Amino acid sequence: MLLISLASPHQKFPCFMPPYHSRLTLLKLATVGILLLLVIASSKAQTLTDGPYIFEEEDGLMQYTIKDGTLEKQPLPDNRMLVTFQVATDEADKTFEVSLKPGLSYELSSYEMPEKLLAISDIEGNFGQFLKLLQQGGVIDEDLNWRFGAGHLVLTGDFFDRGDMVTEVLWLIYKLEWEAMEAGGHVHFVLGNHEIMNLQGDFRYVHPKYKKSAELMGKELSDLYARNTELGQWLMSKNMVEKVGDHLFVHAGISQAVNELGLTVERINSLTRPYLDLDAYNAEEDVKTLLSGAGPLWYRGYYQGGDIPMVVNQTLQQFNVHKIITGHTVVADTISTHYDGKVINIDTPHARGKSEALLIENGMYYRLNIKGDRTLLPGMKPKNLAQPMGEK
Repeated sequence: MLLISLASPHQKFPCFMPPYHSRLTLLKLATVGILLLLVIASSKAQTLTDGPYIFEEEDGLMQYTIKDGTLEKQPLPDNRMLVTFQVATDEADKTFEVSLKPGLSYELSSYEMPEKLLAISDIEGNFGQFLKLLQQGGVIDEDLNWRFGAGHLVLTGDFFDRGDMVTEVLWLIYKLEWEAMEAGGHVHFVLGNHEIMNLQGDFRYVHPKYKKSAELMGKELSDLYARNTELGQWLMSKNMVEKVGDHLFVHAGISQAVNELGLTVERINSLTRPYLDLDAYNAEEDVKTLLSGAGPLWYRGYYQGGDIPMVVNQTLQQFNVHKIITGHTVVADTISTHYDGKVINIDTPHARGKSEALLIENGMYYRLNIKGDRTLLPGMKPKNLAQPMGEK
């Protein structure tokens, strides 16, 4: 609606400008507000803590650590067995000690089934929830030391991105691997799509903290997990698919396209490992399929309907397993079973406090939450009572 003024151009209107002392007060308040925002921004920058990152440089190993916004660089001994360092936790005054492994080697693809196994997926830098699940599952003690004996911890990928404690999560896994091995147990870190995205330079979901960390170190994001870093080399030793007893652990799932390749888990891992941090444009067709949307890192077909029971049964038969355990796709706030218990989804929304782990103990399957509550999964049978493969 158009409004037309009929007032005289010489008519005087009341002035609503506040008196001088009021304007001065408003100016002071605005100045104080701006200064407060600057202080808060500065405080956040100063509290940036990250690392350590260990690089192989021309003069040897160099450790980069950021504490309260300040970069600390420290040359390390040539003897890896002498290298130890502290890593921050989600508690201000609590750290844990990590020792470099004597060396790094490729993981095996198949393992015997232990008496107890805890499986967790898609932590995405959420250190606090990860810690709670490990403690409630009896994997670690209050000092973050391995106490799971000969048990196995299986991590099915996507421990990168979104959260702001990715580095701490990775070093904890690294530390527990060594401690588990000494106790007769094992830690399996099966790669997910977000690990591969970071290795290949796709940083769409990286927390802004890590861009700032890279800047402070004089590095690019792509340098943080490159092949000349300890964590980068360690990640390159990991698998895309693993078998533990008669369980197939995979981040996303096995599609019909992958089934048709007729590959063993060993062959899948050996084919894809050279391309974990590279574009597969020039790779052979099998590798392209494995790294595509239909591959074990990305496939979501199990949870989208269609003629999936046939695909699941074919996978069980081809890999000689009874169950497939995946993450990648959140389908509920809890761990859930699908296709008569043949597929178990263990991806839960950790960022919303809905964290669960899968506990397999003495042939029984439980949901475990951060309070320590165990819930027997419905319809799950021990191996000797499982349905024959191929039966719907």
